[in-house]
Amino acid sequence: MKYGKVRNKIHDVIFEADTSSGKWFDIILLFAIVLSVIIVMLDSVVDLNIKYGSTFYIIEWILTILFTIEYLLRILAVKKPSAYIFSFYGIIDLLAILPTYLSMFLVGSQYLIVIRILRLLRVFRVLKLVRYVGAGETLSIAIQNSRGKIIVFLEVVLVMVVIVGSLMYLIEGPENGFTSIPKSIYWAIVTITTVGYGDIAPHTVIGQTLASILMITGYAIIAVPTGIITTEMGKIKNIQTRLNTQVCNNCNHHLHDDDATYCKKCGEKLDE
Repeated sequence: MKYGKVRNKIHDVIFEADTSSGKWFDIILLFAIVLSVIIVMLDSVVDLNIKYGSTFYIIEWILTILFTIEYLLRILAVKKPSAYIFSFYGIIDLLAILPTYLSMFLVGSQYLIVIRILRLLRVFRVLKLVRYVGAGETLSIAIQNSRGKIIVFLEVVLVMVVIVGSLMYLIEGPENGFTSIPKSIYWAIVTITTVGYGDIAPHTVIGQTLASILMITGYAIIAVPTGIITTEMGKIKNIQTRLNTQVCNNCNHHLHDDDATYCKKCGEKLDE
């Protein structure tokens, strides 16, 4: 019984932001996340690494221990640890601490590349910021609601670049740099996205005309996903204003109405 009260208290502090202690916990964690990402970036600068490498190392371990404690507390705070461990944020939180520990066991020159990869994985801590950005939740829901339309849109774009790429292969040919259909499709993708690397360019009048049409079409195509997601964000705007920070300590679901007493996903009673 006593353990249950302690667990609920930890849950309120870590998973919710309605209380002063919860807000302070989020602020401290946000500061730690930003600092850890900055340290990773600064550590990659050779001059700074030579001069402050040991300092970066100490700070990194302090932050790793902090994130480890946070990760363990999150597991202890929920009734079903697996609900958190295998969730998106649970995996991100694990990625935030694993690289530092794993690098301890990979010693030797033959493992230097692996260690560098593990150290770079620490930059994933920036994804932990998503949990604390309300707009990020809105965008996430909008993208999920838009995925059907976006998939259809991408299919249309894929068909278009395949057709245009094939035509450019026939029109320009290997002598003008379009040595194969895949390479021509690559050119079509670069052109329709208005990136324009310039490594391949049409030389014939027909090819240049087709390229011009594709460029103009590209401007219209770029706006389509934005419009789809914006529309969905408008639909959920009113819903988001009714959501609070309560998180179910059973299934870890967090999108609840302000007047919710029970979790809408698993039916568990929410903490007051």
